[in-house]
Amino acid sequence: MTSLVDLLHHPLRWRITQLLIGRSLTTRELAELLPDVATTTLYRQVGVLVKAGVLMVSDEHQVRGAVERTYTLNAQAGDADNAEVDHDKLRTMFTVFVAGIGGHLDQYLTRATIDPLADGISFRQTALNLSDEEFTEFITAYGELLARYADKPDTADRTRRMLSTLIVPD
Repeated sequence: MTSLVDLLHHPLRWRITQLLIGRSLTTRELAELLPDVATTTLYRQVGVLVKAGVLMVSDEHQVRGAVERTYTLNAQAGDADNAEVDHDKLRTMFTVFVAGIGGHLDQYLTRATIDPLADGISFRQTALNLSDEEFTEFITAYGELLARYADKPDTADRTRRMLSTLIVPD
């Protein structure tokens, strides 16, 4: 069986999962967001992700005689892989993570005009000197803060922003 790390190391499968963070999309909607990808390739890679349990079908409805499926990320997809992470897999996961962030920046840079300050572009590093207890408290509070904002619906007056975090002991 292919590991989650190996599955997501594929650039298109990574892009698909990134597009589905916090929302559900049909393959047609994914195709609109990935105009550089051939439809057959997109369907094939979505199928691979469904078969592997990374994506789930959250809705189905008939469209002109065909079944259109809506996909969401399976929140439990990576649980079994956590025990199998070694040095090389962690390095690969990190590389895929950084490449995904770079992809989001590349997408932003396709705009005709950019204004990083007005658009809220931000990247920074902060050192936190915390005991294990303080770190647990921080992670809990951070998770609660994110939860207050992560479930807001996608509406015309909202801009989708990707927040990426990385925590590494120094």
